[in-house]
Amino acid sequence: MSKLRVAGIGFTAIAALALSACNGNDNASSGGSPAPAPSSAAPMSSSGTAGSPDGVTTNADVFGPACSQLPQGSAPGSLDSMGPQPVASAASTNPLLTKLVAAVKATNLVDTLNSQQAITVFAPADPAFAALGDAKFAELAGKPDQLAPILQYHVVGKRYDAKGLATTGSVDSLNTSGGPVKIEGTGENMTVNGAKILCGNIPTKNATVFVIDKVLTPGTNKN
Repeated sequence: MSKLRVAGIGFTAIAALALSACNGNDNASSGGSPAPAPSSAAPMSSSGTAGSPDGVTTNADVFGPACSQLPQGSAPGSLDSMGPQPVASAASTNPLLTKLVAAVKATNLVDTLNSQQAITVFAPADPAFAALGDAKFAELAGKPDQLAPILQYHVVGKRYDAKGLATTGSVDSLNTSGGPVKIEGTGENMTVNGAKILCGNIPTKNATVFVIDKVLTPGTNKN
């Protein structure tokens, strides 16, 4: 992952970017045309995916209590809309991830994430960032050397679905010095370093996304 450049960017600017993202004003490449709108909402599996050797999922594999908050049909931020897009572009329309998207845009990581071939992204939902507090968020935004390893710790350089993650016990992130990310449980009971999955197995063009309720901390599981 490229060096993050966020020096001098305060929380006000990030909040403005988040508002822009929430309103769907994203200029990133879509990476493909949305699929036709289904006649009803995609089913939400209670046990996760049946398992895919390459970690690729479909709308029917998506699960979690927050999935119902996604737009339906082919609207921006819906499963059908996000599916054909690379992950950063897809996330930019997801109403659960406005603060994460603002941080990614501010650090010029949109192209970096979109260009990856097959990754897994643990994406903290907006309340997870809010729990840090505005002051801490602004402090990190002004210290790219501290923010970089935190964001890297949320990305795995291999694509996993929920069942694939459940068989690992732990996975290594792009933050190679941050230690493993611990995976426990299965389906809706799965946790990622103790964080609960709010909406998992979200398919995008180059990634499987798991929206989680906490910001992960590098070094948590180091011996």
